[in-house]
Order: sequence, then structure tokens, then C-alpha cells
Amino acid sequence: MSLLIASITPVMIFLYLINRRDKVQEPKKLLAKCFFGGFLSIALALLIDAPLAPFADSISSPFLHAFYNAFIIAAGPEELAKFLVLYWLVWKSADFDQHYDGIIYAVFVSLGFALVENILYVMEGGMGVAVARAVLSVPGHGFFAVLMGYYFSLAKFHEGTEKNKLLLKSLWMPILFHGLYDFALFYMEAEGLSPWILIALMVLFTYVVIRLWRVGFKKIKLHLHKDHIDSIETV
Repeated sequence: MSLLIASITPVMIFLYLINRRDKVQEPKKLLAKCFFGGFLSIALALLIDAPLAPFADSISSPFLHAFYNAFIIAAGPEELAKFLVLYWLVWKSADFDQHYDGIIYAVFVSLGFALVENILYVMEGGMGVAVARAVLSVPGHGFFAVLMGYYFSLAKFHEGTEKNKLLLKSLWMPILFHGLYDFALFYMEAEGLSPWILIALMVLFTYVVIRLWRVGFKKIKLHLHKDHIDSIETV
């Protein structure tokens, strides 16, 4: 039971911290749909991943093997699946009426995905894995979603010709950060790496995590500010 609680708690904390900043609370029914839609995105990611996974075994280069697994097997299918579920559930919703809403909905989808993943890893790896994932993996999924939701909202409320480019950016930006995050970890597992490469990978991983958090908080503040300005202008 303690492992299950340790798996669930960081997800609930991140959701609470993101949701509490919304000045106009979203419908609980739609939030629940997004969260459980995250479960569906796991199945969708596995379907996308299935024809791609067998090619990984044929890659002999440790660098290319790590890159393929990080971007093509993990980040690409996972973020695409989350994006498709997010688009399906909220793009045409009348409740998607503020910039910050896109971030909230994206985070609920992403952390629905992260919850199932977290339970599986923690049940297998124990409390040490639970702590590591609470500090890194769960916030990672959360901030990948912040990036997705930020550009997703920009696309939603954009009146010009850049709508499709912004939608595409809401997909490739989280893939980029997710892929770099996983690449550093996967490559560190390769045998025979020199100490200098290991140090470089640890530096890369640290940079990606710090950058992800800083950019994520910045995007949250920008959309909250946009909504605040919009509320003043409509008064």
C-alpha cells in the first residue's frame, strides 16, 4: 500500500498545484475526462510504438541506439498520443475559453499517463524509484505538458495564418525536451562509456531538467498574465 501511495501522491500534488492557479475553475467532468484520457493515451502510444520498436535491436551504435529509443520509441509516440487525446477532448470544447486552460487540460492528460507509468515502475523498483520519479519523472511529464498546453492555447486563440504552426509546435516542443531527457538517461546505460562522456551526459540531463522547469514556470506565468489582461479588457 505504501508503494501505491508513493506512486499516486506526486501526481496528485502536481495536479493540485497547476489547477489551483486557475482563476476560473474548469468543469470537473472535463478534467476527469482529460485525466482518464491519459490512460487511453498509453494504449495509443503502444500502438504507435509497436511497428517501430523492432528496429531498435538492429542499431549497433550506442549513441544512435539511445537516440532512437529516446525520440522514436519513447518521446515521439508518448507525446503524440497525449496530443491526439488532448485535441480530441478539448479543442472544440466551449470550456476551453482562456489561455491557461490549455495548460491545465494538457497537464491532466499527461499526468493520467504518468500515473499509470509511475505505478508500474514503482511497484517493480520500490521506494527508491518512487522518490526518484517523484522528483524527476512526474514533474517531467507535467512540464512537458505545460509546453504542449502553452502552444496548444496559442493555436486555439490565434486568428492569423500561424495556427497550424503553433499546433505543430505544441507537439514538437515536448517531444524535444522529452527526447533529450530520455536520451541522456538511456545513453548513460551504455557499456564502455568514458568518464568524460558520462560527465557530459550528466551535465546535459541536469541542463534539460533545469531548463524544462524554468521554461515551464515562465509559460505558466505568461498565460496567467494573458488571461488577467483579457479579464480587465472585458470589464
